[in-house]
Amino acid sequence: EIGISKEEALEALQVVRKECHGDAARTATGSGPIRKCTALELLEEEQAQSFIITFCSALDNILGGGVQLTKITEICGAPGVGKTQLCMQLAVDVQIPECFGGVAGEAVFIDTEGSFMVDRVVDIATACVQHCQLIAEAHQEEDHLKALETFSLESILSHIYYFRCRDYIELLAQVYLLPDFLSEHSKVRLVVVDGIAFPFRHDFEDLSLRTRLLNGLAQQLIIIANDHKSAVVLTNQMTTRIGQSQSTLVPALGESWGHAATVRLIFHWDNSQR
Repeated sequence: EIGISKEEALEALQVVRKECHGDAARTATGSGPIRKCTALELLEEEQAQSFIITFCSALDNILGGGVQLTKITEICGAPGVGKTQLCMQLAVDVQIPECFGGVAGEAVFIDTEGSFMVDRVVDIATACVQHCQLIAEAHQEEDHLKALETFSLESILSHIYYFRCRDYIELLAQVYLLPDFLSEHSKVRLVVVDGIAFPFRHDFEDLSLRTRLLNGLAQQLIIIANDHKSAVVLTNQMTTRIGQSQSTLVPALGESWGHAATVRLIFHWDNSQR
């Protein structure tokens, strides 16, 4: 009914079983009672949500303070413009202690293109720790000094949970398994999918199937963002749209996918400036 072959379904089930590594099946739970609240309560919740800073003041200002929790942010751009770099920066920044203005969370990094560079993350994390040390030395506040006892390079690296997905079946399986993982790792406040388009741009002759799978993926990511109070950050490639008189670069995956994200950023080069 969902439009995939038996072989693909079996492969997805095998990925799920492998990820669960023989754990006993969890008891299925319903979605719970229908939530009832006022618009004012929703507004207050929205205003109370924290942000993950990017350490780029101009970008933080555009985003209203940073990447907001419970929202989906899509970063689009040509190769080499800095999409993965920003995602790695956010995976570090989400761990900044609350006394320094952070959210003291953890990060999940799902990589579909193999672009994750741990050496670069080490550089970013080292600079972040040094920045917080300078703040602590300048203010000499007890909570700052105490937070730095556990905020270290090793701590940052150990709280970035990395998953490598090589095709759309592995990506779908991982995203649908993610709620269980997040229940076990309740401090996760950032979920990155670096290269959302890559698995869906090859070996797809049935475009209607691709659209259905993408819509299901988007709905699952929205549920994850809301239920686990996490920011979801996606990166997307650009593709060429041919018009009557000119061609333009637009985000990949089509118009319907464009409604999945709460915020869409499009990075481009202007001479030597991003």
